[in-house]
Amino acid sequence: MSQSVLPLVAPTPVVDALDPDIEMKTAQRVKLLGGLVERRLKEDWTCGGPLAEVCGYAVGAPGKFFRPILLLESAVAVGGEIDGVLPAAAGTEGAHVASLMHDDIIDDDELRRGLPAAHVVFGRDDALVGGDALIFYLFGALAECAPRGVSAERVVAAMAKAAEAGADLCRGQMLEQQIRDAYDCRVSSYLTMIEGKTGALFRASCYIGAILGGGTTAQAETLARYGTLLGYAFQIHDDLLPFLSSTEDTGKPHSSDLANRRLTLPFLLCRADADADADTVAALDELMNGDGELEARHRELTALLVETGAVDRAAAMALRYAEEAVATLSILAPSPSKDSLSYFAEAAVQRWR
Repeated sequence: MSQSVLPLVAPTPVVDALDPDIEMKTAQRVKLLGGLVERRLKEDWTCGGPLAEVCGYAVGAPGKFFRPILLLESAVAVGGEIDGVLPAAAGTEGAHVASLMHDDIIDDDELRRGLPAAHVVFGRDDALVGGDALIFYLFGALAECAPRGVSAERVVAAMAKAAEAGADLCRGQMLEQQIRDAYDCRVSSYLTMIEGKTGALFRASCYIGAILGGGTTAQAETLARYGTLLGYAFQIHDDLLPFLSSTEDTGKPHSSDLANRRLTLPFLLCRADADADADTVAALDELMNGDGELEARHRELTALLVETGAVDRAAAMALRYAEEAVATLSILAPSPSKDSLSYFAEAAVQRWR
């Protein structure tokens, strides 16, 4: 079966079609905000020795800057100014990239965002240290918001949320390993894992943006809830990409999950299906745990998950979470930032990379 783009028959999305006017305006905002973050990262990591070289390479790889843009839009949505929170946005991207660097080492993935992974270029040890440096960079960036007019109380609240997110992310990553080791095929375990591994930084980015932008506690907590739901939708759809897109589309090997025995939602839904017969379950287990040629196993697994409807069922779950994420934004006053946040949830489950 072709590994370019396989057919996905999903339920009606959050909206019948993405509003072209909002899509265009959001694209313009994303380009502007992403450019601000990119320039800030370059200023901070273009010189300064071997550590800056490693970190600069990692943060300089082509990316969407999704988490820092969530932070900036959350700040503006509650009445804040971009300049006051821009360092925090750059720091958030640094922490996210650090988690990717460490993931690539754990998974032994050699490609990230279409380029050789940092540990391939600089070696495992320097990549680990570079990731550590980017985590600490986040806290320095948060502190830098104080001289820009953000109160010390709000900066402390943002730091506390960042630390909480870091712990949640680590727990999620460890739970992923525990799930893999125990071959825990419960969907509930998977959802708990992605609430930490993916949802943590989405949640924190939105909360930090709102609190540094001058929002109320209620606004910050609501935006954090939006971030959690968006994280569910984003990760579930991410799980679908190896079965829908090519390596060229995603920038990483499409067989990476299978190579690392990562139990993703389409696989779990197929295995847990009440109608799944013993032969189907046995075939799934053999494909996940067997020693056959990786690409052949991936093609066979893709065919099985598509034919049984597991891909469509996972897509339906992603769409429901996206719909809930949009609904949480009802407390915000109308604004271009609110439109962008709504669009992000809608677009997260319709992307191909």
